[in-house]
Amino acid sequence: MKGYDIVFMGHLCTATVFPFKGDPFVERGGPAFFGPLAASCLGKRIAAVTRIDNSETQLLEPLKAVGVDLYVQPIETVQYRVVFPTANVDERQAFLVRGGGHFGIDDLPPIEPCLIHLGGLSIHEFSLEFVRELKERGFRLSVDMCSFVNNVDEQTQLGYLADVPEKKEILSMVDFVKVDVMEAKALTGTDILKDQAGMLEDWGSSETVITCSEGALARSKGKTMFARFTSKSTRGRMGRGDTFSGAYLARRLDHSGEDSLRFAAALTSIKMESTGPFTGSFEDVLERMDDNF
Repeated sequence: MKGYDIVFMGHLCTATVFPFKGDPFVERGGPAFFGPLAASCLGKRIAAVTRIDNSETQLLEPLKAVGVDLYVQPIETVQYRVVFPTANVDERQAFLVRGGGHFGIDDLPPIEPCLIHLGGLSIHEFSLEFVRELKERGFRLSVDMCSFVNNVDEQTQLGYLADVPEKKEILSMVDFVKVDVMEAKALTGTDILKDQAGMLEDWGSSETVITCSEGALARSKGKTMFARFTSKSTRGRMGRGDTFSGAYLARRLDHSGEDSLRFAAALTSIKMESTGPFTGSFEDVLERMDDNF
């Protein structure tokens, strides 16, 4: 059995993006793409468990190039159409063109228990039972709550956010919870970041990070911190949350929450200035951190 510091699990996908007052473009990636690439600059042992069509395996090359171990299932690649109807990059409409199905415990490769990040695009990837089984096997868990709040209308295929009846059980089982401000509003009913984080902590979250257009908030053991994004452009908005998760989790393995928040905000700021994944260096991130101190 192989050992890793972090394993990222989720679908790769292709999205046709329609920016507000901008030209459409195609973005390829997904949680198991943006997250590991962000984490890779920290020199940790990283793996990705994902699915992709055999005809699109070239998408895996950036992951291979930085030393991410891959466990890939050959399934038709997930496809989305994403529309940003306003200048607020927190507001977006995502239409599921083609899904990829749920992951189950049998999809887990032979690896030693470690920190595993579940980065789902919708409720069609991870079940509550799967989370329970991972916990029983001794894995530390990080969950992007998009995996549980993002529903899909069966008629229109439009994604919509909804509260999660089992949220308290999920929050109590995981070590890290990642949401964006809109997902957190669906869970808590408020759009005030500090209140969102406080409520999630009251319901069992050990450590919460919330991203929004201005930056990211982290809360743990009653302490709340915020770091702003310093992007000169938001053209690379797609993959913001997954990039942040990868950077935060990798840094958090051996640094404080405050330092990890600042590191992840700096790295994500660099990534958002262009489409595609983070391709900068560790030194680039440290320099951006110093600029934002």
